[in-house]
Amino acid sequence: MPKQPRQKQRLLYVLKLLLEQTDENHKLTVACIIEKLAAYGINADRKTVMDDLDTLELHCGELFGYDIQRIKGADGGNRVLSRPFEVPELILLANAVQSSRFITEKKSNALIDKLASLTSVHQGKQLKRQVKVKGRIKNMVESVYNSTDSIHNAIAENKKISFLYHEYDKSGVLVPKRGGKPYVASPLTLWWDDEFYYLVAYDSEEKKIKHYRVDKMKRLTIADEPREGAEGFDPAEYTNKLFGMFGGEEVTVRLRCKERLAGTVIDRFGKDIRFRNLDNGFLGFTAKVMLSPVFCGWVLSFGGDIVIESPDIAIEELKRTAKAAVSIYEEDKK
Repeated sequence: MPKQPRQKQRLLYVLKLLLEQTDENHKLTVACIIEKLAAYGINADRKTVMDDLDTLELHCGELFGYDIQRIKGADGGNRVLSRPFEVPELILLANAVQSSRFITEKKSNALIDKLASLTSVHQGKQLKRQVKVKGRIKNMVESVYNSTDSIHNAIAENKKISFLYHEYDKSGVLVPKRGGKPYVASPLTLWWDDEFYYLVAYDSEEKKIKHYRVDKMKRLTIADEPREGAEGFDPAEYTNKLFGMFGGEEVTVRLRCKERLAGTVIDRFGKDIRFRNLDNGFLGFTAKVMLSPVFCGWVLSFGGDIVIESPDIAIEELKRTAKAAVSIYEEDKK
């Protein structure tokens, strides 16, 4: 008897049908699977499909993380009950994609389509209905993906990178800084903050850590020089001290806050913050920060409900920030 075509792929197609067409609310009967296999040019009978389903039910959970369930009875059928990614997890990832300014609308839609393909077509439609990309502010820079790949490779190879860095002019056009002279830096980590992607890198000439928006970096290449400044660098510890990706002098600051703001402080500095009970409904705490106008603005935004107690350098920086802001409005009245 001649061999029927594509029989060796039959098991793969049965799995494909289950992954695409079934979930906790949708099942496929054996008869339906046979019909759909025929549409792919694969002839199968009930026994062979049942054997395939037995094999998938037995091994898919262990090998691929798919829990395949077979239900007997008049309302029975076969379905993928659970997957490595559940729908709420995929929606969370899709929302992160659609809110990211550094990912273009075209790429956002492509990534969300790929996330939707990790569940059934029915739940994929649900995911895409809940995630809207059109109308979001996006920076149309397709080169971000190549840049991040090169940065990861440079870190893995322990090499510096060279790139041109740009800023927007008053017309909204990206123009190169430093007259187009390349920047050379040692990449330490990539960090996502306030919907943008940043490179945290060590500048050997200035002997300090700097931050660069990845969507403003162009012509990025890996240099044939070893990285510097990476020894002992802890990305999580470093970025926890930042406010709005603004760098500055690292300072240990003593502050006090109203008790009702304890959650706000924990959200900003983490659960390791230890509070001290003070008078008048205040709590005392200590945090390491990069001293910058953005940090001072954060403190001032609470209108006296968060106060810097020490050191003097932090208090003086806050005073300068406040005076600079107030002076603008005083000058406008003259």
